Amino acid sequence: MSTTPQAKQAGFVKLELRTAYGPVYRNVSTNPPRDARSDEIPLIDLSPIYDDDLEARQALARTIRHAAENTGFFYIRNHGIPEAVIQAALDASRAFFAQPEDKKMLVSKAKGKWYNGYSAKNTAMASPSEGLDYRESFSWRYEPQYDPDPKDPDAVPAEVRPYIRGENYVWEGTEHLAGFKKGCIAYWQECLKLARRLVGVFALCLDLPETYFDAVTTYPGSDGVFNYYPAMSPEDAAKSQDIGLGSHTDLQCFTLLWQDMNGGLQVLNKEGQWIKATPLEGTFVVNIGDYLMRLTNDRMRSTVHRVYNRSTVDRYSMPFFFGFNFNEKCGVLPSCVDDDNPPKYEPISCGDWCQLRFQQTDMDNTKAAAVY
Repeated sequence: MSTTPQAKQAGFVKLELRTAYGPVYRNVSTNPPRDARSDEIPLIDLSPIYDDDLEARQALARTIRHAAENTGFFYIRNHGIPEAVIQAALDASRAFFAQPEDKKMLVSKAKGKWYNGYSAKNTAMASPSEGLDYRESFSWRYEPQYDPDPKDPDAVPAEVRPYIRGENYVWEGTEHLAGFKKGCIAYWQECLKLARRLVGVFALCLDLPETYFDAVTTYPGSDGVFNYYPAMSPEDAAKSQDIGLGSHTDLQCFTLLWQDMNGGLQVLNKEGQWIKATPLEGTFVVNIGDYLMRLTNDRMRSTVHRVYNRSTVDRYSMPFFFGFNFNEKCGVLPSCVDDDNPPKYEPISCGDWCQLRFQQTDMDNTKAAAVY
């Protein structure tokens, strides 16, 4: 059997994916993407996390566990993030991407060390099998002074301080955009509050005390991102060889994704078929990341997904990536091992895990830039 990325085998194509340890390959059906069934990407009512009823939260945990162990994707409604906060963040995103390129380059990722700031379209390639990413993005990372659980930046523990990866140039270079920083931070804060509640439900999913992860989410990996997929003309869409965002898995514990109603997100199911995560009004998409899959000894699924963009209208999305404190070295959870299922993974910190993947991506993107 051929291992070249584009080798077709009986209705399948070989897809190359990046991992922290180098490329891996998946067989992907050449059939066109189809709509997801409700059992593949279920819609889950999250309101029990705001109740005092432990039994209701345990029931919610069982529902989430089933989704996390199958497709690894689900929608949430009644998530508690105010619509006004979402709209203000979307307005901020639109204002940023509407700027001339020279204004956006004031906060270029090249200015920083930790991947904060702006990335232009056609400058990255998430999957070498699928061409360049036709996407612009703006990113920012955790800073304790903005934590909704108030933190004094001067009191950050010494072992945590090297892992604080927010960089102020992203705010200094956007001061001319009225309300921009406020919109970003308010949205990020609401996502972080929700993620801290949700990680307690994941603890229940794993037969652990609800507060089990509290000590490792005090200064968490928590990345805010605005994505912009520019509209294509019908002619450009017909001939484009690039994709909105290439096939990949997310790095940390889980992702909260707000997406507009234009669609484009696709999920690779167990059979190698692309299924559409069609936008549902008033919901977020949640998906499991690589680090949580490691901690659960592969019980929960970090599933390959992509954004397939041939749209003739602009598309916006606002993901939030949540993980543990970047300094905390964690191994497979005790509830996920037994005599028949020993740990598959060595302990590693969430920060080091992410950095391994970023290093792989940087090397591959440098090679891609030379080719393109």
